[in-house]
Amino acid sequence: MKALLLVSELEDYTISFASGVARHAHVVLAVPRRRYAHLASWVDPAVDLHLMDWPRHRSLSNPWFLHQLTRLIRHERPNLIHLLSNSTLWLNFAAPFWRPIPLVTTVHDVDVHPGDSDTRMLPGWASELMVRQSGHVVVHGEGLKQMVLDRYQKSANCVHVLSHPAIHRYADLARQQKMARRHADGTVRVLLFGRIFAYKGLEHLIRAEAMLKDLLPNLRITVAGRGDDPWVFQPLMGEAGRYDIRNRFIEDAEVAQLFLDADIIVLPYTEASQSGVLNLAAAFGKPVIVTDVGELRATVQPNGLGMVVPPRDAEQLAKAILTLAESSELRSRFGTNALEWATGPNSPQQVGAQAAAVYREVVGAC
Repeated sequence: MKALLLVSELEDYTISFASGVARHAHVVLAVPRRRYAHLASWVDPAVDLHLMDWPRHRSLSNPWFLHQLTRLIRHERPNLIHLLSNSTLWLNFAAPFWRPIPLVTTVHDVDVHPGDSDTRMLPGWASELMVRQSGHVVVHGEGLKQMVLDRYQKSANCVHVLSHPAIHRYADLARQQKMARRHADGTVRVLLFGRIFAYKGLEHLIRAEAMLKDLLPNLRITVAGRGDDPWVFQPLMGEAGRYDIRNRFIEDAEVAQLFLDADIIVLPYTEASQSGVLNLAAAFGKPVIVTDVGELRATVQPNGLGMVVPPRDAEQLAKAILTLAESSELRSRFGTNALEWATGPNSPQQVGAQAAAVYREVVGAC
């Protein structure tokens, strides 16, 4: 079985997924040189990695790139092509030329997140057309599967559920560089990490912090990632001095240190489908607090990864933070469960085995 994987972004997901599948099938991975060259050492050596001069959406060189990509596909003669995202406009125009090779596309987010300016740069028709051109679709949960079935009228046999695999490379980096958690000083460190857009629920985290001003004086909140300016919510803060705001791109070593130091990872999202941050936190064995949106409850609750609260409910979020802050035993239990999940059923190897089984099913049906 040879699978050719294509994606223009989503580096952390792609590295975990492709490396996991490569344990069970021959994987050819074609990705942009500008985004992946510095990460090549994190890709499993079993992956046949092709770093391509992949243009940006608006570049006039896209037709030439599609010609080169189609030549690669014809040379490799894969049993199956898997697009790891439906967010690359130009691939829509090349897909018809790849027939009769089966085409699978992963849909990470059926709906665009509120305030997600990155995704909104792509015309809505482009992502939908790629799904419609694909014989099979992969999503990250049963709820998302139903959304795809409702929207695209696909057969249930053609929509497959594969978990977002754990993201281990930052924890591996911490071990390689012998990084250590900062010395315990009684501070409870809460981390909100990732692209800080409207749907991430920062406002509700800040309202929760204000409620804990007197109940949890040793609380410190780190908000790390590019996006909207968190300081617009300063009037809502209980104590601005308790915040560590890093409103920028976070380099790999800094990411690793943030997760090492954190006691609790919060995902107070007002809308979501799934979360890469959740899978990164699990690799560090960190407990999480998530909201009941998308597939977050269905992931966290049965695996004992942390606590689930209603979205947009600052009071319940504050209570959950206080509960975990006051119980190191509970944090430890959730953290142990998370690490076992990340290295067991949700490891890249296990998700890769499930993906290889899907590939065999897809190819067998053609």
